[in-house]
Amino acid sequence: MPASLSFSLKQARRLALTAQGFVGRQPPVPVKPARINRLIERLGILQIDSVNALVRSHYLPLFSRLGQYRADLLDQAAWSQGRQRTLFEYWGHEASLLPLSMYPLMRWRMQRASRGEDIYQQLARFGREQQDTVRRVLACVQEQGALGAGSLSTRQERAGPWWDCSAEKHALEWLFAAGEVTVAGRRGFERLYDLPERVIPFAILAQPLLSEAEAQRGLIRHAASALGVGTEKDLRDYFRLGPGDSRPRLAELVEAGELLCCEVEGWRQPAYCLPEPKVRRKVEASALLSPFDSLIWERSRTERLFDFRYRLEIYTPPDKRIYGYYVLPFLHNERIAARVDLRAERAAGRLAVHAVHEEASGLDDEGMLALAVNLRRMADWLGLAQVQLNCPRASAARLRVALASIDGA
Repeated sequence: MPASLSFSLKQARRLALTAQGFVGRQPPVPVKPARINRLIERLGILQIDSVNALVRSHYLPLFSRLGQYRADLLDQAAWSQGRQRTLFEYWGHEASLLPLSMYPLMRWRMQRASRGEDIYQQLARFGREQQDTVRRVLACVQEQGALGAGSLSTRQERAGPWWDCSAEKHALEWLFAAGEVTVAGRRGFERLYDLPERVIPFAILAQPLLSEAEAQRGLIRHAASALGVGTEKDLRDYFRLGPGDSRPRLAELVEAGELLCCEVEGWRQPAYCLPEPKVRRKVEASALLSPFDSLIWERSRTERLFDFRYRLEIYTPPDKRIYGYYVLPFLHNERIAARVDLRAERAAGRLAVHAVHEEASGLDDEGMLALAVNLRRMADWLGLAQVQLNCPRASAARLRVALASIDGA
């Protein structure tokens, strides 16, 4: 189909950064719950990951855009009881927090999971072969309320045939995927499951069931809004749609005029955006990004947009790592200009900077000062008194000077 719009790469970056909530100067503290909820509605999703080298990943995207907010406000939005809860957990991109308004858009996925479709094959097989266990676990949740897998396990020391976890845990995972239980809260990082009717507001559950096509169009529209501009693959990856679902829905949205086909400089594939896109003259934002931030989680898109190749090296043997264990890209003035290997050493009260790597174009003095400010703000947000540089590189020497200038100011 012919493209009706074309964007330079710089314009595409500005569309993406604006859509993702990088809209300039961070708001003053305190950041109120309403602002947090508006941002999450805009993004549509926060990816959850268990790695806690710095802080759990779902907290970082809000810090990157809002600065020093109270992390317990996100906990309340995700896992509190009553009106403060505005989010729910489900398989969105990966394990994710999503606004409650998107629950109806996920029910088709739950129905597919209950039929053993679009889920891990081993979990689908478990659901078929272990229905007695599934019914027993569901009955326990119905009778006892929010439960974790550990409190239900009947496994002895030796693992059974289903990976290295109890059958009860897999039953809960199957029920969760099928929408028959949802996450009521967390104990540490362990999920506590309960019935949806005891967690999700009645007004949400009572909404008419959308057809698969309606829900998928809604997800693609939201992805287009959250990305600013993206290829078909970019749009489907945002909520992990399959190409067999996304391609016909995308064609329907274009035919209806709800999305426009466009071209982006240097991109081989056609792109799509919402009608009447507004491109800012520039986006002045500096932020340390979670490895699982929705701005960069689709790695090929990150390369196309920012000429930045990024791979997480957590599972790479230490002697084969190029940049470090837990490396955060540093966004500065429309470029990803550096990457920083960080660790929160809580017992010692310090934010440890194990490596600083500038990209080829480098950071000028203003950019290095912005990185220092972001590190100091992150340390303060995490309750860490000190930023300690453990990197011998020249970039770290410049960063040390910048940190000294703000600490002495």
